[in-house]
This record gives sequence, structure tokens and C-alpha cells, in this order.
Amino acid sequence: MKEKILIAEDDKDISEIIEMYLLSEGYDVRIVDNGLDGLRAIQNEQFDLAILDIMMPKMDGFKLTREIRKDSNIPILIISAKIECHDKILGLNIGADDYITKPFDPLEVVARVNANLRRNRILNEHKDQQNNISKIKNLILDNDACKLLKDGMEITLTATEYKIMNLLMRNPNRIFSKIQIAEYLCGEYFESDTHTITVHISNLREKIGVDENGEKYIKTVKGLGYKIESN
Repeated sequence: MKEKILIAEDDKDISEIIEMYLLSEGYDVRIVDNGLDGLRAIQNEQFDLAILDIMMPKMDGFKLTREIRKDSNIPILIISAKIECHDKILGLNIGADDYITKPFDPLEVVARVNANLRRNRILNEHKDQQNNISKIKNLILDNDACKLLKDGMEITLTATEYKIMNLLMRNPNRIFSKIQIAEYLCGEYFESDTHTITVHISNLREKIGVDENGEKYIKTVKGLGYKIESN
């Protein structure tokens, strides 16, 4: 079955260019020209990934991302003319998995779509093939349910955050660089991924808090990367 992608973009030229490239890759594509119709589409149809513009009529891309994240964990790729760092951070903070600024190369959009969908497929395969439980201190990663628990309470994660925790918790004490994490997530590394990984790690630290000793679970090893210690 073809994977289905939603494009919510009010610029017809841009949406049709992206659609043309995605159709050539064999994807099923649905286009809407405003955020409200994008939300209705998500609520009524099954999508594997969403590509959202920020500046849309009726509902902007940030609000649409928040609404999608209430019920769905599908990968979200934001495409925007907003190039400021804080806009990218906001998009990632509220649940987007990736962020591209306009103008862009359609081939990069296709590459990022492929990478995010591949990451989701691998995540589902890991859920079926790996050991069911990873436990470090009072954190439990349940691969059957794709959930992270702290003291028995679920911590809501995006698909990207879950996969980072899966990598770190299944390899305790091992240091992973930002490039290694990006390649694990997407199968390849883009130059802008370094900052994206930093934001995802920051979001994870905020969500999981500190351990019983008041220390961060995810440790930064200066100049090398990140790790989670087993004790």
C-alpha cells in the first residue's frame, strides 16, 4: 500500500511542485490550502506524514502541529519562509520532527520525507523485533507499547524523541555524537541536523526531568556527544 502524505500549503505553485516530486517517488498525496482543512483531513483520513507551511489562512502551521500531536504521532515536516532560529526551535518544541526553510530544493524535501518515513518504519520494526523492555534507573521504555514510563507514569514523546531514547537506553554508557544520532534517526546526515538534535535533546531533558539524585538522565560529554548512564 502506498504511504500517504498530507501537504498543507496555501501557495499552489509550491504545493504542486512538492506533489509532483512525491508522486514520482510513489507516494499518495493529498493537498489542502489552509490549516483548518488540514486538521479536518488528519481527523478523517489516515496519513503517514504531514508537510505543513507555517503561514496559512484559518489555522497556522504551529497550531496545526499542536492539534495533530493531540492524537497522532506521525512525522511532521514544517516548511516555512520563517528563517529565524526561534521559529525552528518553536516548531520542534511543539512536536515537529523536521524543519526546512524557503526557498528550498524539492529534492531535499523528498530526501527528508524518505528519511522520516524510513525512521518510522524502523521504529515499528524495532517494536516487533527488539526486546520488549529497556530499564535504566526509574525509567522504563516499553517497545511493545512505544511508551516511556517514569515511576510508572507515562511521558508523552514524539516519534523522534522516542527513537532517541530507544538508542540511548538500549546502549547505556555509550556516547553518541549528534551526527550518529541523526544518521540513526534518518539514515543520513544533513548539515542542519546538528541544531535539530540539540533541540530534541533539550526537549527530552525537560520532559523526563532528573533522577532521584537530581542529575540529568541524558549526560553531555563535551566535544563528543550524549549518553545515558546505567547507574
